[in-house]
Amino acid sequence: MALWARHVSRWRCLLGTARAELPRRLRSGARACPGLGPAAVLPAGQDAAPGTLQACRRLAVASCSPPDSAKTGSFSSPQSNLRSVQQGQAKVETLPDLDAKILEEDWDDIPPSSALEVISEEEAVQIIAEPLVPLQSSTLRDYVDHSETLEKLVHLGVDLSQVEKRHKAGQLLLTLDFEKDVKKILLFLKDVGVEDNQLGPFLTKNPYILGEDLEALETRVAYLKSKKFGKSEIAQMVSRAPYLLLFSVERLDNRLGFFKNELGLSVKQTKDLVIRLPRLLTGKLEPVKENLQVCQIELGFQRNQIQQIAYKTPKILTASKKRLKQTFDYLHNIMGIPHHMLTRFPQVFNSKLLRIRERHMFLAFLGRAQYDPAQPSYISLDQLVSLPDEVFCTEIAKASMQDFENFLKTL
Repeated sequence: MALWARHVSRWRCLLGTARAELPRRLRSGARACPGLGPAAVLPAGQDAAPGTLQACRRLAVASCSPPDSAKTGSFSSPQSNLRSVQQGQAKVETLPDLDAKILEEDWDDIPPSSALEVISEEEAVQIIAEPLVPLQSSTLRDYVDHSETLEKLVHLGVDLSQVEKRHKAGQLLLTLDFEKDVKKILLFLKDVGVEDNQLGPFLTKNPYILGEDLEALETRVAYLKSKKFGKSEIAQMVSRAPYLLLFSVERLDNRLGFFKNELGLSVKQTKDLVIRLPRLLTGKLEPVKENLQVCQIELGFQRNQIQQIAYKTPKILTASKKRLKQTFDYLHNIMGIPHHMLTRFPQVFNSKLLRIRERHMFLAFLGRAQYDPAQPSYISLDQLVSLPDEVFCTEIAKASMQDFENFLKTL
């Protein structure tokens, strides 16, 4: 509105100048051409129709053209002069329309408004100031309204409050263009097999993949396919281990070789192992090496037993050493479970020690704590830890749930 008002004001000024200037030029023409009478001059300050202006201009030009008799020094009759004027009018050259020329000026020639220009109160009210981008902030929330990338990531379900806790992840997102950088990575993840409803949680855990080179990501997927991993298996691995595709081909190959050699597994067994626990390929190897040493040196398992335990229960490779030793101590030294039975049911190491202790003590109270398969009323370790409380009480302990709860109150 302010710009339009300035244009209108300039038009009025230019048009007024033209109207004031035109009569002066016509008077000057009248003095230079005696043939132009006073009737052809417009009074200053009065409006004239366009037709009148054109007529005056043609008359002025006709009057200023000397007759042929004047050029030769002789004079002719009025009738011949009239015919000469009429012939000259046919050759009259039309002067440019001053008003039209002024109005046809290019709008771009109008100088831009100055920041110091005084404007009216109505124009000031209509000005809408855009919010400034914060120069510094501790949260990505302040930049969402200024960044198309952040806005669309939020719509995908990305939790920016978790992303900003990751090292330099917030700075990375602020430098990315959604159309040029982010969109192609999203399409790649969908092609790999990440579901639409998993994109938000996936990028919350691993926002760094948005800054990766697309060709490098495709090369890593191609490597997994060359190792006979199926499309659904790759999708499962990538979804459960979001950092998997950040690893180079050389590093992925080294990880697969490590588990194959350390555990003495076949190629198929190694592939099955990392499919069930893909974070083995992305986590640190030091805890894995330490747990293998604990199982062999402190817990007394043989190498082939460790191989079976790790293959059946991969989580034992990344479990807490303290928890692993406490669980083994109770199972082996208190309950009397031998190594070969623990090797047969390694999932018992994934159970909470409190759950194992409460159920064993209840069975011992009832006289049913029998874990030897060669004895009657044998109870397997799998039944001991995996069944719900109601099923455990009715089918294993042969007691009611109320009896079990009353017993727990005595502990």
